[in-house]
Amino acid sequence: MPENLIVPRHIGIIMDGNGRWAKNRGLPRTAGHIQGAKTFKKCVGYCRDMGVECVTFYAFSTENWKRPKAEVDAIMKLFSQYLDDAMKMTEEDAKFVFLGDPEPLSDELKKKIRIVTDASAENKGIVCCIAINYGGRDDIVHAVRSIMNDNISADEVDEALISERLYTKNLPEVDLIIRPSGEQRLSNFLIWQAAYAEYVFMDVLWPDFGKSDLEEAVAEYSRRNRRFGGI
Repeated sequence: MPENLIVPRHIGIIMDGNGRWAKNRGLPRTAGHIQGAKTFKKCVGYCRDMGVECVTFYAFSTENWKRPKAEVDAIMKLFSQYLDDAMKMTEEDAKFVFLGDPEPLSDELKKKIRIVTDASAENKGIVCCIAINYGGRDDIVHAVRSIMNDNISADEVDEALISERLYTKNLPEVDLIIRPSGEQRLSNFLIWQAAYAEYVFMDVLWPDFGKSDLEEAVAEYSRRNRRFGGI
């Protein structure tokens, strides 16, 4: 790893470009998702080795249900397989947190999520957050509804209270958002949490994202002057 890097406590990664990776090779989009899942697993290890405390992956958004059913089904199948692999990673002290509304997911997936969450709850290693059926706006709506259900008065509502009701409660603030694939937008990912995050957009497609790309993004982050509204 290059010297003098300032390692972010919390990195958010928008895993983008699976479909284009497959199209460039004359393969079905599902092949891109399979390769992207492999990159996902390796990237957890890269972040752990670098000393990142928490990494959040945007796996499936609230808008992704609009995709063809066959593609959605393939993604959910891959997610199920990854949850099986995640159980092995819990033995390496990794902690898993799942962000988003699980209700639309199958009973099998919800059961596996509960098992992995419970098995890793006391682990002290890297925190791996999976955002599935997640949207930044939905996250805020979920928080507001939670506050209203508790009959909390308007004058008691502040930023801290809303943060405590988000899916990311108890997690460190997001320091760095990485988006491969050349696109330059958040796409409804951690929009509250990324208020003061640094953004790094990269031309590499997610299935080709490697250790050197992560190091390049963190090196760029290290060069930024984070003032948080000050001078």
